[in-house]
Amino acid sequence: MNAATSITTSTATSTAIHLPINTLECRSLGVGIARGPRLATVSAQFQAGRFSAILGPNGAGKSTLLSMLVGERAPQFGGVYLDGAPLSSYPSHKLAKRRAVMPQESSVAFDFTAFEVVELGRYPHRSQPSPQENSIVGDAMRLTGVDHLAHRNVNTLSGGERARTHLARSLAQVWDAPSDGRPRWMLLDEPTAALDIAHQHHSMLLLRSLAEEQGIGVIAVVHDLNLALRYAHDVLVIGNGEARCGPVAEVLVPECIQRVWGVECTRVEAGDGVTQYLFGAAPAPASALSV
Repeated sequence: MNAATSITTSTATSTAIHLPINTLECRSLGVGIARGPRLATVSAQFQAGRFSAILGPNGAGKSTLLSMLVGERAPQFGGVYLDGAPLSSYPSHKLAKRRAVMPQESSVAFDFTAFEVVELGRYPHRSQPSPQENSIVGDAMRLTGVDHLAHRNVNTLSGGERARTHLARSLAQVWDAPSDGRPRWMLLDEPTAALDIAHQHHSMLLLRSLAEEQGIGVIAVVHDLNLALRYAHDVLVIGNGEARCGPVAEVLVPECIQRVWGVECTRVEAGDGVTQYLFGAAPAPASALSV
C-alpha cells in the first residue's frame, strides 16, 4: 500500500477490502460508552510499519477509541478488524504475542522492581522463549533509558520513570517478529504525558524508529500536536463532530486545528525543516467571562 494511503477514510473502503493484510482497521466504529452519547463515528485503516497518532480535545473519545482497537471495550456499532478478520476472532493468548498495550495509567500492586515489571512483557512467550530471551529485558530498558533503574522498586519511581518502564515492558513484549510473518503492534495511551521534554522527544523518536526499522504498527494517543507533526507518519483527529485521518501534513493543518480545538496557529519551519505551529491563546470559556 502506498504510504500516502496507509490510513483511509470510509470512501476508500474498497481499497481496505483488497489489501487487508498488515492492517488494523475500524469500520464505521461508533465511539462512546454503552448507552452513552456517540462521540464519533470512525472509519480508518492503520498500517503496520507506520506511526499513527490519535489526536483530539479532552473528552473527544481518544482513549475510548484506543480501548476499542485493543478489544477491551465494545463499540456502539461497527467493528475492528485485524488483517481483515474481526479482532474478536483472535484468541487473547495469540494476540498477546504480537500486540502490546500501554494504558494511560499502569499501577503495580506489588513491590516489583522495574526489571520485573519489564519482564512481565515476556510472559506471553514463556512456552516458546526467544533465542535472545536472556537479553531482551535489559535491551528494552536501555532503549527507553531506564536500565539504571532495574533494581529500583517501581512504586518509588517518578511518574516519568514509571512511564518509560512500562514503555520498555511493551517493547519487550513485541521484541521478536512472529514466526508466521504477521506484523507486530504497539498501542499506547498518552505515552509521553508524564515525560519531560527531552524524554518526550526520545520516546517519540524511538516509536517512529520501531515502525520504520522493525515494521511495527504503532498507534498512540498524543496531545502535543507538534510532537505528532515531527514524529508521526499519519494522524487520526477526532472531535467537534468530525473524524479525519490521513498523512500528518495533509490532516493537521491550521484550518483543522481551528475547527477541532478552537485555537489559531501560525505555521513555522524548524531549523531542520520540520513544520511546527505557534499557538495563540484560546478563547476564554463563557463561565470564566461571567465571573
